[in-house]
Amino acid sequence: MTFRWPSGLSPDRADLHAHNELATRAAPEAIWRWLIAAPRWHELYSNCRGLKIEGGADTLALGTRFTWWTFGARVSTTVDAFEANRYLAWTGGGLGARGHHAWLIEPTATGGCRFVTEETQRGVVVKALAPVLRRGLMHFHQRWLEGLAEAALAGAP
Repeated sequence: MTFRWPSGLSPDRADLHAHNELATRAAPEAIWRWLIAAPRWHELYSNCRGLKIEGGADTLALGTRFTWWTFGARVSTTVDAFEANRYLAWTGGGLGARGHHAWLIEPTATGGCRFVTEETQRGVVVKALAPVLRRGLMHFHQRWLEGLAEAALAGAP
């Protein structure tokens, strides 16, 4: 499986692209349970604040809309790809920028998985601050992957 990008937000068209990945002993289903438990991301990802799912749901689903604060910006997003235990993506915007964030989970022969996250962004502010923003994304997304793996190994959300 490969990443699917909305029009104008593929890595070759974006002002910013970040790629992070991690292999873990955690099963794909365990990673997935934590990944869709968006209101609990702040426990795993220090760059997430005030996440609210429209309608008050506890987990993400296809078409879910949610708002949150990340990198100091309020972002409004909509889940536009949802394949249980395998692929999750959302598109959103804030501060005049538009972005797409996708997650790919691949099982390994040992029962664990390799999971990858990629994000692209476009916008005037993004273009001006791309080198700094990319370093921040790379750093915080890697911490998010590590947090997900640790939580998944410890149990269900």
